[in-house]
Amino acid sequence: MSTLLEIKSSVLRQVQVCPSFRRRTEQEPVSTSADLQEPATGAWKPGDGVEFFAHMRLILKKGEGRQGLPCPEVLLRSGSPAPAEPVDPNRGLRALTQEEVEMLYEEALYTVLHRAGTMGPDQVDDEEALLAYLQQVFGTNPEEHAEAIERVKKAKAPTYALKVSVMRAKNLLAKDPNGFSDPYCMLGILPASGTPREQSGQKEQRFSFRKGSKRSGPLPAKCIQVTEVKSSTLNPVWKEHFLFEIEDVSTDQLHLDIWDHDDDVSLAEACRKLNEVIGLKGMSRYFKQIVKSARANGTAGPTEDHTDDFLGCLNIPVREVPVAGADRWFKLEPRSSASRVQGDCHLVLRLITTQRDTSMSQRGRFGFLSYLLLLSRVLRFEHRVEEPNSSSWHGELSGPGTTVLCLHGAQSNLSPLQLAVLHWQVSSRHHQTRTLDYGYLLGLLEDMQAHWEEAPLLPQEQEESLADSFSAFSEFGLRLLRQLRDYFPATNSTAVYRLELLLKCLDKLQLFQPSFEICPFETELNMDIAAALKRGNREWYDRLLSAKSPREQPGAQRLAGLVELADIIYEDLQACYGIYASLFHGILKVDFFTLTFRQLERLVAEEAWVLTEELSPKMTLQVASGLFELYLTLADIQHFWSCIPGRDGRSLALAGIHAPFLPAVKLWLQVLRDQAKWRLQGAVDVDTLEPVDVSSKHSSSAATASLCFSHIQELWVRLAWPDPAQAQGLGTQLSQDMCEAALFYTDLLRKKVDVQPGAAGEAVSEPLCVVLNNVELVRRASVQALRGLAWPAGTVGLEGVLPRPLLSCIQVLEEDLRREAHTVTAHLTSKMVADTQKYVQHISLSPDSIQHGEAVAPLMKYLDEKLALLNASLVKENLSRVLEALWELLLQAILQALGAHSDVSADFYGRFHFTLEALVSFFHAEGQGLPLESLRDGSYKRLEEELRLHRCSTRECIEHFYLDKLKQRSLEQNRFGRLSVRCHYEAAEQRLAVEVLHAADLLPLDANGLSDPFVIVELGPPHLFPLVRSQRTQVKARTLHPVFDELFHFSVPAEACRRRGACVLFTVMDHDWLSTNDFAGEAALSLGSVSGISRPQVGGSTRAGQPITLQLRRPRAQVRSALRMLEGRTNKEAQEFVKKLKELEKCMEADP
Repeated sequence: MSTLLEIKSSVLRQVQVCPSFRRRTEQEPVSTSADLQEPATGAWKPGDGVEFFAHMRLILKKGEGRQGLPCPEVLLRSGSPAPAEPVDPNRGLRALTQEEVEMLYEEALYTVLHRAGTMGPDQVDDEEALLAYLQQVFGTNPEEHAEAIERVKKAKAPTYALKVSVMRAKNLLAKDPNGFSDPYCMLGILPASGTPREQSGQKEQRFSFRKGSKRSGPLPAKCIQVTEVKSSTLNPVWKEHFLFEIEDVSTDQLHLDIWDHDDDVSLAEACRKLNEVIGLKGMSRYFKQIVKSARANGTAGPTEDHTDDFLGCLNIPVREVPVAGADRWFKLEPRSSASRVQGDCHLVLRLITTQRDTSMSQRGRFGFLSYLLLLSRVLRFEHRVEEPNSSSWHGELSGPGTTVLCLHGAQSNLSPLQLAVLHWQVSSRHHQTRTLDYGYLLGLLEDMQAHWEEAPLLPQEQEESLADSFSAFSEFGLRLLRQLRDYFPATNSTAVYRLELLLKCLDKLQLFQPSFEICPFETELNMDIAAALKRGNREWYDRLLSAKSPREQPGAQRLAGLVELADIIYEDLQACYGIYASLFHGILKVDFFTLTFRQLERLVAEEAWVLTEELSPKMTLQVASGLFELYLTLADIQHFWSCIPGRDGRSLALAGIHAPFLPAVKLWLQVLRDQAKWRLQGAVDVDTLEPVDVSSKHSSSAATASLCFSHIQELWVRLAWPDPAQAQGLGTQLSQDMCEAALFYTDLLRKKVDVQPGAAGEAVSEPLCVVLNNVELVRRASVQALRGLAWPAGTVGLEGVLPRPLLSCIQVLEEDLRREAHTVTAHLTSKMVADTQKYVQHISLSPDSIQHGEAVAPLMKYLDEKLALLNASLVKENLSRVLEALWELLLQAILQALGAHSDVSADFYGRFHFTLEALVSFFHAEGQGLPLESLRDGSYKRLEEELRLHRCSTRECIEHFYLDKLKQRSLEQNRFGRLSVRCHYEAAEQRLAVEVLHAADLLPLDANGLSDPFVIVELGPPHLFPLVRSQRTQVKARTLHPVFDELFHFSVPAEACRRRGACVLFTVMDHDWLSTNDFAGEAALSLGSVSGISRPQVGGSTRAGQPITLQLRRPRAQVRSALRMLEGRTNKEAQEFVKKLKELEKCMEADP
């Protein structure tokens, strides 16, 4: 192996002005871990480089999450509860005095004790349960509770009224000839005393305002109301509202008739006039007079009875009206079983109180205010009981709580809009004292919005109260948005969902703004939100800066904190884009990401400019390392902005920030170069030159080296230096450092394998195989890493094309490493030279009597065994290298065996020809080994030619000699010049006419730069033309373009000219007077192509045929191989032919 250590790369040329890195390392002494120079000062000390590359891996890992735009699924990593939001008990409704509490308690008890209507399925109809619930809500003791109930029972009962809204009807009967009707409604209250009696034995009849019925008392006129007539329709729409006082909730009924009007009398006017009539007896006569008077303007006589057509009626007991009111379709009923009606009528019914004997009612505080206070009391109680420590409460009230509020709202005559407003006001205020779920608040706003457009405007006092609640809630929301990162962290899916709901609540507030006469917001709410976000960004940044990198500290101490701060800002910008931006833009149309990016990017840029200016004069390795890491994050921030689609075109504050970081980057890359060598040295020191596992064929140091190169390439990609000129300088130096590191590693490997025990005596050395695999792995890894070091080439570069200096480095490194691999391969195969020669010698000495396969078998068995070991130990590329080297070794061994034997039998050469074909098949391995083109090239052609010639007779060898001349082509056009000739065969005279016309561009073979050329014309092979002598032209003095125009005749039969190999040979010589003539070139022309031989002559012309231009050349290897074959023959014919050619070769020794 000592010879292997002495082998050095001998690259004598340059590739694109880039010298061999092997040569460079030979000029400089090979460094080891002991003699690598230690930097004077800095963060990284000499060692094995492990700590440095571990830190570099952390930097790379940090950059892995910064590729492309962030994905929300990646950012949302936690589903834990959201952080608690700030609450303030003082932001709720004001506390009530004891007197106000007692009045509210009385109001609630009064509501329960005087409830009316039908309870819903989800409501509580147990009076004791409702009273007990109120006792818990107000926290009274049993005695106080009993006394309060007694006081309320002694109070006067409330006055009830029924609100009726006649909305529409559908599918009525058509009573008019035109196929429609002109419907109107008459409705009123049937008191308990007017309940119709049942008539036995008669058909069932229902009460009707138009049909006579016997009653015991009069019906007050104020109980009768009528709607407008809707002409020509079966689906009338009225939307008219009426209020009826109720005498007895338990027995009174609402009665409604629908009639088809048949004339133009205004029934509404008639009803208003006759409402002044009192004291009429009998319902039938009373309403008949109403109709008749209406038709005749009060002058009609009793004989005029033009009654309208009946369309249907409704009878609804007041006690059956639901507490929460009814808003539904009622099916029309006939007035008797014989009547025919159809259709439905849509009514809205609400049972309310108009007079209440309570303290709050007497003071004018009943209704809106009392409901607000009661709801606030119930909400606080329910929230405290149900979920005291949770922010996910949706405002679900218990059955008693819902029932009490429903009773009070209905008795207070509060509209759905007023109820929605009250629930929002109370809940939004309560949320600021004890957190609620934003989905519940959003639902309240949506409920209020649903009733906003259809309901009449609120009274001014109530609108002002609602506006105050909007202002308070928006102020609370803006305060939360200022601390967005604290209360709604982007990594918490629960918190992000709460933020989404909060933003939707704020967006709903904006929808109400145009509807207020008293605007609750001084400016547009989204402008306030943007201002709050900006202020929150600045406050968050200032807190972060004070915690991580206080300005009062020295610059070197601040650097690490500023790196951490920049990393936090990058992560925050990712969260802003991936999570917050879509929420703010999609809901509020606020561009939160651009707002935040511009603000934070400017702030961190200002801090970086100041710090780099302070640290530049104090550059150390520690400072350079920190600045390098800081720059990577700042560059990531810039790159992040460039990836944003639709970004604005304004320049960033970070533009040009790379300039002050350049010295630090250069210094850090120098440290990287030294640390890489230390890391490789340490890896080789602990390497046992054994495969790392059963699936790998390289050792641990190669894996470490590949990883180092990969990390360096990844780091360069992250660096992405923007200035093309500076990037070229940095990239060129880094690529050269990487190439030197790769060759440094191979040097260490060669030293390592030299001292490896047991490597010298093995036929196939496993350590050598591992070293060869290591070299190949490092070659691929380093070249791949170098290709990743491409830098921006400016305006002249082409995308996808490597810069020229980098391409040169790659080419030189690949050449050096391939040479290194070939050196190791040669050393590996050198151990097999003696064995292969022994088995080839066995083939040559085998007797002719045995079969060829038997003679070759020992060699094939040996190769099979050794190649099995090599295949198990080498990767595919290296196995191919070893196969190529072993193939060449075998070819040379066979050539030597052939040269060592002469005058042997034809079976000798046949045996080796069989061996050669067997080896080709073995090394090709049915396409799994070396390609056939590679196997049958180079030495194989020479060997195959010699075997072929050895099996030929002397004359066949001579014929091959001439055939090879005919096949020969000039490699370099016009190097030896051209010769123009014309040939034809004269069949009548049986002679061949050869005319030498002229030559051009001959070689200058004399000292004067010219030549004295002449041409020798001869026919070959000699045994075909034994009686024909050669002829020659005259000498043309001092010219390179001679004109001969000489004609020569050769008397030869046509049959001889058609023989295989028959040709005319033109030899151009330079005539020398005082020495041997010089050879200038030769050319051969096949006689088979000459006119008169290949085809009959046309006419009797003796000079037929066109001139032929022949390229002059010199004999090549395959021609000389036939000559060497003839030299080994002892017969006279071969010796004479060789003697003649030897004389010609003497003229060719002076090769120009």
